[in-house]
Amino acid sequence: MKKLIKTFLPENLLRLYRFLKKQLRFVPKDEQIYFDTNTVYGGHFKVTYRGISAIRCPFDYVMYQMIIWKIKPDLIIEIGTSNGGGALYMADILDKIGNGIVHTINIENKADKEVSEHPRIKLFTEGWVNYNMEATKNFSKILVIDDGSHIYEDVLGALKKFSHLVSIGSYFIVEDGVVNELRKEKGFNGGPLRAIREFLKENNNFKVDRAYCDMFGKNATSNVNGYLKRIK
Repeated sequence: MKKLIKTFLPENLLRLYRFLKKQLRFVPKDEQIYFDTNTVYGGHFKVTYRGISAIRCPFDYVMYQMIIWKIKPDLIIEIGTSNGGGALYMADILDKIGNGIVHTINIENKADKEVSEHPRIKLFTEGWVNYNMEATKNFSKILVIDDGSHIYEDVLGALKKFSHLVSIGSYFIVEDGVVNELRKEKGFNGGPLRAIREFLKENNNFKVDRAYCDMFGKNATSNVNGYLKRIK
């Protein structure tokens, strides 16, 4: 019966079916479960790491440590530092690996003292446009994360500037394509998803890695279609 329902009901009706099924089952109020894209998005602003603001979806933090441990990059380029909790998280993982450095890029220095003093973190505060590519010399395994403005033009620009640095088998992770699901894409001129679509049309060296995008459910991530794996 379940297979028949899944086969013949469109996705939106399937969601309604699941919702109504839940409502018909009595659950004490304090045991009820409710969360969705909006509640996760709201909660991600409250995430901290070692007491430092680390704004990122917890699903993605789980996947980041998996990717870093698997790839073991000697350089992670992070666009968008904010207070630096995310950079600190990644640098601590590199500490456990025993190799690698994080280049975290922002347009101003808001990083916590512990972040700026970490031996595996180097701060760049003149924006990704002014990042000197000479700084990537002598690194062979490179992972890039764009958690910058999320504006279409900026995301596409960053993809074009940094994608060639990504080593085969590693990733260019584009953050926050979820703005479309939240109906905020107009404020970002189409946002990350528009940039990803255009980039992939012109570049067949990358593919969307569904293993990460869909780990917790179809695009159950802030980085919708954003785990771009370099395949050649």
